Parts: sequence; C-alpha cells; structure tokens
Amino acid sequence: MMTVADALFQPSPNNDDDAAMIAEAVRCVEAFTDRFNARDLAGMDAHLHFPHIILSGEQLVIWTEPGNLPASFFEDLERDTGWAETRYQRKDAVLVSPRKVHLVVEYTRNRADGSVASNHSNLWVVTFDGGRWGIKQRSY
Repeated sequence: MMTVADALFQPSPNNDDDAAMIAEAVRCVEAFTDRFNARDLAGMDAHLHFPHIILSGEQLVIWTEPGNLPASFFEDLERDTGWAETRYQRKDAVLVSPRKVHLVVEYTRNRADGSVASNHSNLWVVTFDGGRWGIKQRSY
C-alpha cells in the first residue's frame, strides 16, 4: 500500500532515459536564455512552470503566475551592470529523476564589448509537467 509520503518521496518511475531527459532540460534552459537575451519577458515566462520558486540567498520567492518582472527589468539591468547578453559556460546535470533534472548552470553576464560584467553559478530544477519541460526552481 502506497502512502502519501511514498508518493512524495518516491515518485513513480518512467521509461525515459536520463540522456533524453537531460537533453530536454538543457533545451529548455537554452530557450529561456534565448528569450532573456532577446529581452522578451513573456517569452521567458513561457519556459517556466508556475508556481515558480526562487531561492535567492536565504530569501524564498514564489511566483504564482507569469508577469512578475517589471517592464523595465532589462533596461535596469543594462543601466546598473552594463549587461548586453548572457552566455553559459556550463549546464551540467547533477541529479536526474523521473520528470525532473537538477542542473548546475554557470554563466556570465557580458557587456556589449564582450567583457564580463558578472559570473554566476546556480542550481536550477527543470521539470516535465503539463506535457512540457519548464524551469520550476532556481537557486542563486
């Protein structure tokens, strides 16, 4: 007999192989970043799952629906940091389970001249839900 705890901590297996799930999760992250670099807030949201969870330092933020970033997000980022584009150095799967991939992502935010404005190393969780892969959680 399966208990609620069993269902929560031992998700039912699926037949997807790890390599295929990792490839789909990475494609999702790359599509999100493509929209980020295009300054497309709605396009970014389309690659997230909601509720969307962000752990920034010790602060937990939960977005229940799309549209949480201000319209001025990219203008503010450019003004405050010189940001022109984001480039990934690494997207490595560190845990793969049914319908979920944890990725360590390392990226730079670069200025228009190609110089690095900042370096970032995060843990992102990409899940398969509602028939599509989406970023469910980001930890900064």
